[in-house]
Order: sequence, then C-alpha cells, then structure tokens
Amino acid sequence: MASTMKGPALFLAQFAGDEAPFNSLENITKWAAGLGYKGVQIPTFDGRLFDVDKAYESDTYCDEIKGICADAGVEITELSTHLQGQLVAVNPVYDEAFDAFAPAHLHGNPKARQAWAVDQVTKVAAISRKLGLDNSVSFTGSLAFPYLYPWPQRPAGLVEEAFAELARRWKPILDVYDTHGVNVGYEIHPGEDVFDGATFEMFVDALGGHERAQINYDPSHFLLQQLDYLQFIDIYHDRICAYHVKDAEFNPDGRQGVYSGYQSWTNRAGRFRSLGDGQVDFSGIFSKLAQYGYDSWAVLEWECCLKSPEQGAAEGAPFIASHIIELTDKTFDDFAGGAADKEQINRMLGL
Repeated sequence: MASTMKGPALFLAQFAGDEAPFNSLENITKWAAGLGYKGVQIPTFDGRLFDVDKAYESDTYCDEIKGICADAGVEITELSTHLQGQLVAVNPVYDEAFDAFAPAHLHGNPKARQAWAVDQVTKVAAISRKLGLDNSVSFTGSLAFPYLYPWPQRPAGLVEEAFAELARRWKPILDVYDTHGVNVGYEIHPGEDVFDGATFEMFVDALGGHERAQINYDPSHFLLQQLDYLQFIDIYHDRICAYHVKDAEFNPDGRQGVYSGYQSWTNRAGRFRSLGDGQVDFSGIFSKLAQYGYDSWAVLEWECCLKSPEQGAAEGAPFIASHIIELTDKTFDDFAGGAADKEQINRMLGL
C-alpha cells in the first residue's frame, strides 16, 4: 500500500495561553483531540507546554510527554524551535525586537542570547530522537534581511558573507542532528535570510549540501510574495520534510502591493487567513505532495486577521482531513488495460 500523508495535526504555539484548556500540555492536547486532530506540533519555546532542559536531562520527562499526548489520543508530529532558531542569527538592527524571544536575563546581551539559542536548538536534536521523531521545524535567523531591497546598493560580497556566516553557525548544529538522525525543516519565511527557493539554495550551497537542512513547506508565505508555490514543490520536493497548512490572501490595489504599506494586518494587501478563507490552492498542494510521496504530517498553523483562533482550529481539522489524498497502488491504466502475456502483446503489435 502506498504511503499516505498523516493528519490532521495542529501547531500549538498560537493557542497556548494562561487559561484552560490552553495552559498545559495535558489540557491543550485533549482540546485538540476533541476537535479531530490526530497530531500536535509542540513549541519548545513555551514553558507552559514543554521544558527543553528538562527533556534533555530526563528520559522520564520525555516519557511523560509521550504519555500525555498518547492519553489524549494524539501523536507528536515535530518539535518546533522557531524562536530559538531565529536567535541563532540576529542582525543588530533587530536586537531589541528579538530580545523578547529569549529569557529576560539575556536581554541586552546578544552573544549570551545566541549561545543560549544554539544550546536550545542543539538539545532538541537529542530530545527529538528520544521522542521517536525524525523531523523538527525551525527558522534560520537573519543577518542579510535588512538589506533585502537593493537600495542603497549593497557592498560587493555582503550577501555572500552573510550566508557563509549563517552556514558557519548552523553546520555544527546540523551535524548534531545528523548524528541523531533528525532533520531540521526550516520554515521559509520573510524576515529570515532564507525566504524563498533562491535563498534556500544559497543556504544549502553554503552548508555544502547538508542533507539535514530540509524545508517546512508553508504556502502562505509564498502567496504573499507572489511566488509559484506549486512549482516550488516540483523543484524542492525532495527537501520537504514538514508541512504547515496555512492560508493567506493577496489583494493589491492602487495604494499598496507586496510590501503592504506598513498597514495593520486587517488593512494589508497581503494577510493571513483561516483555512479556506484565503486564496491558497490547497487541492493543488495536497495533490502535488501526494504525487511526490510526501508521507509526513499536515499541520495547521493558524493565523488570521479576522477569525477567532477557536473557530479557526475547529474548522481546520475537517478541512485538512478532507484534502488528504488516500494513495492507491493502482492507476487508471491498471484498470483499463489489465494484464497481458508476451504472446498477446506481440499480436497487438503485429509481431
């Protein structure tokens, strides 16, 4: 039997909170399961749900995490290190903004913040293996992104050195992931140095083709850039190890386009939407991924400028379930042509 994509699953980061049922892993997994989700992607940067240091030191704690999810009726799809990954590489222009992603005692100390982030991301390699996971998801961080638009003109070699440094920071981490047999699926995302196919190629080239540098495919970020997100799958399907099912819409007018004029999310030309409310061709995406044999998880990452998270989550599970294609070992040709022996084939060819 051909392998089929797994799901629906839910990324818990956007739902964690201080009120029940969002305030603990036990409560939130039961809530997710009650909505029809079969898996959860756990944010390792939210202490209400997960403790990286404790998981790294304690097999018992890892067993407890697995037990909580199993008791709720969900599997762990991946561990997310998005925020720690962002802090692996931070251009100084973003120092103050990204301090919020680190513990308070590290604020104002970029070197200590980076060391903490590297330690956290590296530990998740071993933790993922303890939990039986083959993939994780993260961000690359950004050194060159402030220079995205080529005005003023960039000094020759600036971009190349930025990607060389990005690779120098990530290669030792990826080597540890390789030791544990775990991939890092980078979410290709504006704000990161790796924000489209071209920059992903630059990153992988700088890493010497490192096999653990994979992709967490999220079409919402591609639609907002007006990138062909279906052809992206054709080009990079062999590097896609994770999938965020996330919708968006792009409605340019005479006042704003891709950059959206610093407007609020509600007033932007490009904005995130709940599943089915945007413009992403999910039938095309699920078909493409099925065509190339993607058999990992379809994970809802919910963000919407209009709809409540509770409604978005409730609608997300049946939406994903209805789009997952149950693969078959047979094709139309198998049914139409049937089996034939060599003698019959020769007769049909006049041989």
